[in-house]
Amino acid sequence: MNLIKSFAVIAGLMLATAGCSHHGMQHYGEGNRAAASERGKQAMAEAVQKAVPDPEKAKQVQAAIVEIMEEARQSYKAGREQHQKLYELNANYNAAPEEFTKILDELNNGRMRTGAKILAIRFKIKEMLTADEWKALTDNLNAARGRYTHGHGHEAMQGKEGKKDGY
Repeated sequence: MNLIKSFAVIAGLMLATAGCSHHGMQHYGEGNRAAASERGKQAMAEAVQKAVPDPEKAKQVQAAIVEIMEEARQSYKAGREQHQKLYELNANYNAAPEEFTKILDELNNGRMRTGAKILAIRFKIKEMLTADEWKALTDNLNAARGRYTHGHGHEAMQGKEGKKDGY
């Protein structure tokens, strides 16, 4: 269960950051998206620095987290492109079911690849840290995630039964 919680914390913060970028881009353009991404990176860097006292280890953990963020960004972009293909295909009266299935398969396979890659990086980070550093890092990331969810993360963090992270 700790594996799921830890993965959810890192992925949740990345998605919250991507969500800020997404909403910012809709209303304010590309520059705001880059600024939101930069704020997310800065928040994560601070979370790592507070949790990991060894500067070299902190640098390695930060690099791994940036790798996760980049994977999430690329996955988000690919998902948007796949959805655009679905919209275009849907407009085609003569589109065959197989054409939809192909796009949906690509979308799902991409999500699975992203999930597997992020999970592998999560275990790489875990191997770098002690149990105490891991707890401090996840606590710091939870706190940072709360700042970037704009009121939407409280429910996700509490779950249906009011338990932290829904577990």
